[in-house]
Amino acid sequence: MSTSKAQALAYEVGAPAALPKFPLNQWYVAGFAWELKDKPVGRTLLGKPLVLFRTAEGQVAALEDRCCHRALPLSSGTLEGQGLRCGYHGLLFDATGQCLEVPGQAKVPSKARVQAWPVQERDQIIWIWFGSPEQPQPSSEPPTYEVHSSGEYVFEGGIYHYDAPYQLIHDNLLDLSHLGYVHLRTIGGNASIHMNAQMRVESDEGSVRVIRHMPGSEPPPTYSAAYPFQGKVDRWQEIEFLVSHLRIWTGAVDAGTEPLDDPRRGGFHMRGFHGVTPETETTSHYFWTIATNPKSDVEAIKAKVVEQTAMTFDEDKVVIEAQYRNMLEFGPRPMIDIHVDVGANRARKIIEQLRQASA
Repeated sequence: MSTSKAQALAYEVGAPAALPKFPLNQWYVAGFAWELKDKPVGRTLLGKPLVLFRTAEGQVAALEDRCCHRALPLSSGTLEGQGLRCGYHGLLFDATGQCLEVPGQAKVPSKARVQAWPVQERDQIIWIWFGSPEQPQPSSEPPTYEVHSSGEYVFEGGIYHYDAPYQLIHDNLLDLSHLGYVHLRTIGGNASIHMNAQMRVESDEGSVRVIRHMPGSEPPPTYSAAYPFQGKVDRWQEIEFLVSHLRIWTGAVDAGTEPLDDPRRGGFHMRGFHGVTPETETTSHYFWTIATNPKSDVEAIKAKVVEQTAMTFDEDKVVIEAQYRNMLEFGPRPMIDIHVDVGANRARKIIEQLRQASA
């Protein structure tokens, strides 16, 4: 068969669509509300170079980070009352990507616009919708995270950049058995107790939930520094995975004082938000906050918890990036699974199913 006939047949029958690199038709974390002040923020998300900014009216916007005139990144520009002005020749763009003004020229060319992405701000988290060509507009509202807005907790957070694929971060967060080995100075504790914790894994088509209980534990350093425990504690770890973020509720009560399945239990709480957004196939953004419930010295204890949490993420980053470098060094060698990998493996299956569904 000639090349031209083969091409015609492929066009007629329809070649299978390539899978997207990441699940689409999803809300992903793009940043935090407090980042957008008087300057635009350039950030690559899911392989798309974007510029994020806040308008004079307080609206959050996300545009392609490329001026349609001579391709300077718009994140190099400046914010004005009507929008974002390019730092090369001064073209002014509004939140929809439309060019409003070309300095020195009365008529704005009809094609003078850049792509805009749907974004929403909720509970101090900035969410961006990455849709498929068939579904470019959101089909749902972005997730809520009432821990940030309920008034029951105080919180702070930050951002990490990882030289590693985003699913390695998922693996790490869904398997907290590593705490006893990686985080000895902070939230770790007895490694044997972590590896032998009572564990339950639940999942559906879009989420995974891992529940771990460690009764009769010694409180780790972070817990002892933040809460007046009387001795041994009953610890819990509840991890909820969604494709764009994870919610991790950990904490402890004095041993034998409260049931660990009571959703209103007291004691010491740490509620973590973990927005894991791919930058590229091999690099990632990690947007995190940690919330806690001090009974006294609120600001001092919050600062201590935030400091200790950041230390754990520093430790995790070293491990995950070293892991990925070794994976590249050794190539596609097989890896075994152990009992703590159930949650991470289910999360990977969900991501693969969502990739196929958005093709």
